[in-house]
Amino acid sequence: MKLILSISLLFSLSIFKAQEHISSFNALTLTYKFHPKFFLYAEGQLRGIEDYTYPDYYEIKGGLGYNLTKNHKPFIGLGRYATYKDHAINKEEFRVWLQDVIDFKKGVVKFENRFRVEKSWFYEPQTDKSSERMRYRYRLNVSVPLNAKKIAPGTLFANAYDEIFVVTPMKPSFARNRVYGGLGYQIDENFGILGGYLWQREFEAKGNKNVHFVYLALNINIDDTDNDNKTYHFPGAD
Repeated sequence: MKLILSISLLFSLSIFKAQEHISSFNALTLTYKFHPKFFLYAEGQLRGIEDYTYPDYYEIKGGLGYNLTKNHKPFIGLGRYATYKDHAINKEEFRVWLQDVIDFKKGVVKFENRFRVEKSWFYEPQTDKSSERMRYRYRLNVSVPLNAKKIAPGTLFANAYDEIFVVTPMKPSFARNRVYGGLGYQIDENFGILGGYLWQREFEAKGNKNVHFVYLALNINIDDTDNDNKTYHFPGAD
């Protein structure tokens, strides 16, 4: 306990010294499995980056996934993203992406490897500036049920991941690193909740930046197939 308190105090002092603050990251996700092989996914987000209580970023996205095998799930998606500054839209983004998820289990621990390629088109209405970007992402996500052998209704679980972001043509190419840790609870067959801490490191030519998020999410899973062995999708902070 003393060690935990010491680490928490050190973390709090480091944030205060760097004049950093806590930001909010709130998500609502829906996974709809309408076929043994296919599923639809939709997500909405609100983030308060500069001020925890005032949202200054949102995104709406979704797509179609395919269960190639039990442990292999390619996906195609698109979304709209907007950043606000001084209560007005500062940057708009339209994004399409392709991803591949390959996971495996070792005992009760599930390891998920996610590879993603994104193409984005940006518009800044205040300056009438347009730009484009390619981004490449890799995430290793680990989930562990704490009171059962697998995630099912009534299961409490721990979740952690690390994700790296590489961009082009911007510099530096290595643009971001995310580290997350938190807990989740599968309430019933349809609803699950997640909460945790997300540290985001931004690498920029003008100087690096740390963002500290408190992550909260409600995940909805709907399975209209006849599969008796249901699975539950927890996308994590994205």
